[in-house]
Amino acid sequence: MSHDVPAADAVLALYEEDGALLHGHFLLSSGLHSDTYLQSARVLQHPAHGARLADAMVAGIPDAIRGQLQVVVGPAMGAVLVSYECARSLGRRSLFTERENGQMRLRRGFALEPGEPVLVVEDITTTGGSTRECIDAVTAAGGRVLAVSAIIDRSPAGIADFDGIPYFPLVRLPVQTWRPEDCPLCVAGTPAVKPGSRALR
Repeated sequence: MSHDVPAADAVLALYEEDGALLHGHFLLSSGLHSDTYLQSARVLQHPAHGARLADAMVAGIPDAIRGQLQVVVGPAMGAVLVSYECARSLGRRSLFTERENGQMRLRRGFALEPGEPVLVVEDITTTGGSTRECIDAVTAAGGRVLAVSAIIDRSPAGIADFDGIPYFPLVRLPVQTWRPEDCPLCVAGTPAVKPGSRALR
């Protein structure tokens, strides 16, 4: 495993290089509006970039936690490749959760041993909603989440943790978001676009 951890500006430069750091008026999966959007799929289409980011995510987890991890789990769709690359870096299994009848769960025959130590990963966190749903799905399947990681935490105030579970984002990039009724871009008449893959909750 490489421990060549890219600095925050290097991660953002990678997003810029791949055309994945977008500016405009965006409708996020959380329902919030923003003037900045991070399209991780454009970075992860390059295996070398995904591998470098995942190695850095794994290296940022303390040894005492990293040594216990047996499985990496991420919510579909955005974290499927992130989970796979982090699992590759750890030499462990990679699973992902999906929505079934509106609820996040493990499908496709994926299973966890009782108490199996899990790392939950995301590409981008804003409110942390899908990450919490993934944690709940892992817990419901019998796993034990030891840590959470993400490539970029774009929450305006930063998410300190997930109900006490240690959180290790590779980069913290506070991005301005607004509720639709408070959005100045809406007031200015700029139409909002939704570039992500997931339906609004």
